[in-house]
Amino acid sequence: MDPQVKASVSRIPLLRTKAGPRDGDQWTQRLKEEYGSLIKYVENNKETDTHWFNLESNAQGTRWYGTCWTYYKNEKYEFDMEFDLPVTYPQAAPEIALPALEGKTVKMYRGGKICMTTHFFPLWSRNVPYFGISHVLALGLGPWLSIEVPAMVEEGVLKPGSATAAATQASS
Repeated sequence: MDPQVKASVSRIPLLRTKAGPRDGDQWTQRLKEEYGSLIKYVENNKETDTHWFNLESNAQGTRWYGTCWTYYKNEKYEFDMEFDLPVTYPQAAPEIALPALEGKTVKMYRGGKICMTTHFFPLWSRNVPYFGISHVLALGLGPWLSIEVPAMVEEGVLKPGSATAAATQASS
């Protein structure tokens, strides 16, 4: 693991409660831990000028949505993101979708879900229940964006400016 990534991840609080959305009061405790971990991760990113996403959830904490962005060759590429927590969460990691990029890269599944099976999901399974949503972002989506966006730009799939609009126009 890249030393900078390892240092960043080490500052994200680990979670303790092994509970999912169907676990009542234990889920409420887990959700508090999730929000605490996300807040700390965002604070850390802002302190180091590496903030790269906005995220919010429904009242139950089962559906998450927002935006994420990355820079390549001094251009910003921003995308809507969304994911639902699986019913077996936290045993199973969420699958993050970037709908505007569906079909633009082979590293993506139907519905615009990014591919994390080879590298991230095994790491997640070894760290249940300690990993949470902030870890999915830091170790799943972040690395995916840093690899796939430059590849799509170089292939001409994405254009500078409004990446979401460019991806939508390219599919028309």
